[in-house]
Amino acid sequence: MIVTQTSLPYPKREGKVRDIYDLGDKLLLVATDRISAFDCVFKEGIPHKGRALTTISNYWFKEMAGVVKNHIIETDMRRFPKSLQDKGLDGRAVLVRKAEPIPIECIVRGYLAGSAWRSYKRDGTVHGVKLPAGMGENEKLDEPMFTPSTKSDQHDENISIAQAREITSHADELMGLSLKIYKRAYALAEKKGIVICDTKLEFGLVDGEVVLIDELLTPDSSRFWYKKDYENGSPRQLDKEYLRKYLLGLDWDRNPPAPPLPASVISELSRRYVEICKAITGEDIGQQ
Repeated sequence: MIVTQTSLPYPKREGKVRDIYDLGDKLLLVATDRISAFDCVFKEGIPHKGRALTTISNYWFKEMAGVVKNHIIETDMRRFPKSLQDKGLDGRAVLVRKAEPIPIECIVRGYLAGSAWRSYKRDGTVHGVKLPAGMGENEKLDEPMFTPSTKSDQHDENISIAQAREITSHADELMGLSLKIYKRAYALAEKKGIVICDTKLEFGLVDGEVVLIDELLTPDSSRFWYKKDYENGSPRQLDKEYLRKYLLGLDWDRNPPAPPLPASVISELSRRYVEICKAITGEDIGQQ
């Protein structure tokens, strides 16, 4: 069953992928099968996507519990309030504490890929930081880089660490936590034969304390490669970069409306979400 819309008797806010229900003292986050790219949401849903995102996020939240607190209250729908025990939500919904979002995206890059590579090709910099000349696409950086951006419903804007400090007094704490999370996740994923190229993290405040919120180390917020493919010089995307590259080959200006996705692209995207979920968590959601 493909879920692109949900309807529960509570106030709802729709994100690009998640439906967020206000339960009064907490929130219900529902990962739908919607997909977005270049800040546009597509009409077509991707089979298994929402459950893959939720399964992967839940796995990483548990793994990072010793690094930073998070907003998770409950992930097992059987322990949700009776009014929320809807079969359509199974495997794709979590109960979380309300947090005040900190208005920056915390991006950590371990490799020169995606927009970082495009920026480097243009002027030799990533987020304004000059890198050595002669680097190649997908090359591993000497040290992971913290490269924040603004958080926007429209187009995020890359900013410097100095600018992040102007936005929030927690900038240095966020940088430290982001780098710790990336390094720990990288080491865990590497044991499973996976390379985490980069990731985007979000944080909020609960009673003045910084906590991890939203999703964590999913194919929507990170780039994943098989280590063996990367070492052979041909990293295969197990994330949304596959969709971005497909769209860059179209005659589309990246403004709404989004172009229709062909069945072959939908099928391939679904396969990749299921594959990376199994590689990271061991769960085969494609068989559930």
